[in-house]
Amino acid sequence: MSDTAAEADALLRHHGDVEVDSGFVDFAVNVRGGGPPAWLRDRLAAALNSLGSYPSRAAEKAAREQVAAHHGRSLDEVLLLSGGAEGFSMLPRLEPKLAATIHPSFTEPDWVLAQAGIAVQRVILPPPYELDPALVPDAADMVILGNPTNPTSILHPREAILSLRRSGRTLVIDEAFADAVLGAGESVASQSADDVLVLRSLTKTWALAGLRCGYALGHPDVLARLQHGRAHWPLGSLQLEAIRACTEPFAVDQARAESERIDGERAAMIRRLETVGLAITGPARAPFLLVRVDNADVVRERLRTMSIAVRRADTFPGLDRHHLRVAVRDSQQVDILVDALNTVL
Repeated sequence: MSDTAAEADALLRHHGDVEVDSGFVDFAVNVRGGGPPAWLRDRLAAALNSLGSYPSRAAEKAAREQVAAHHGRSLDEVLLLSGGAEGFSMLPRLEPKLAATIHPSFTEPDWVLAQAGIAVQRVILPPPYELDPALVPDAADMVILGNPTNPTSILHPREAILSLRRSGRTLVIDEAFADAVLGAGESVASQSADDVLVLRSLTKTWALAGLRCGYALGHPDVLARLQHGRAHWPLGSLQLEAIRACTEPFAVDQARAESERIDGERAAMIRRLETVGLAITGPARAPFLLVRVDNADVVRERLRTMSIAVRRADTFPGLDRHHLRVAVRDSQQVDILVDALNTVL
């Protein structure tokens, strides 16, 4: 691999966690809070006694049943994942001839498919990054997009997403942040169709990034192909317990309340950032914001000297060195960021 190709690979696999050092005020990672809430910690602690045994089929089935009930799907339409990103690693098993990836967006699918020797065509949406189905090549037999999209925070209409369906094409929707969106959120998670695959993450709202919890929703035949050759016991007992807990009615209500907090914090944060001259991509609907500022790379490095981490955004196809992504945080943390920006800018 050439140095240029290696550098391009490294950019695709750049994630916000590498921006954060110990003691930093973290606007780079889109996880809410420093750890799971007390009720979820208690559930996981109670499951520790099960670690002496291999994960049981009963526990796996119970978690799948809960996910299915949450989305109004049948049991065989649910595949549990070790983090939503594991679903991307399985996509080459569907053997697409040409995958179209909608950008700016999460870059893991591009890397995974390219590593498997699958042709990838990037569809770059111009600002304000609204989905235009006409830009997607007809020849693509797999189309992958995020909703809401990381890093733009744009929420695409459900009708526009489903208009991408074609005979012989698999439509893959990354809904990693869907539970943080106020209201129905244009999700297609309850859409039973043989050509629509939805990937969900539980690591963001519930601060479970270190446990890796997620699931896929799709036609049973598609899910069977995805997990062909998968290792035995692909998820541990704590992961199964977390997935079950986070899709129960109590947790769904808690997530809804959290989405309301995020909505208020985001509106207030946008107002504050605009006062210091940052341009915010909108309408923003996710727990993060894409901002445009001249010489964003210099701004980011100066913020680092003040122990504040923001996420570089030039690693996302379609964006340049004048973009940053910042997680939505509470007013106290935003005060710190705004004070620092007033100094830096």
